[in-house]
Amino acid sequence: MPLSPDALFARLDGLGIPHRTHRHPPVFTVAEAAALRGALPGGHTKNLFLKDKKGGLWLAVMLETRRTDLKRLAEALGAPRFSFGSAEALYDALGVAPGSVTPFALANDPAQRVQVVLDRAMLECDPLNFHPLTNDRATAIAPGDLLRFIAECGHVPRVLDLDPLERAAPAG
Repeated sequence: MPLSPDALFARLDGLGIPHRTHRHPPVFTVAEAAALRGALPGGHTKNLFLKDKKGGLWLAVMLETRRTDLKRLAEALGAPRFSFGSAEALYDALGVAPGSVTPFALANDPAQRVQVVLDRAMLECDPLNFHPLTNDRATAIAPGDLLRFIAECGHVPRVLDLDPLERAAPAG
């Protein structure tokens, strides 16, 4: 059974990880989140659940402004070609629905089936805001606490500079 937001908060508390949660109407896109958050401080992210050509599962967590080319990201990771994972695979692996993808869902992956990729520049933002397993809230934590939480879930993230992987602007 996947963790509930309350169980997640209890887990964060048990780890001594400070967190603050803000409620908002459900959002399904970065644009919807940006329109609703107002002046909520910190780094705002997008979280991509990906499946590689050989069936490997990946969670790429980056600043919401990143426009990452999935082909170049796969090449940088030495992974087969990426596509977006299905809603069924997402729920099976991380216990969340589309629109609620978050690194907090790694708590629902005790078998470590999902490989984690973090944007290096994102880790320079404090705090970082993520959905707490549902898309009607934003939970803020410090970047070091995010790394500690991911480690406590048994995952070892790969931290990449995603800036060079962004699509080149068209020649003008």
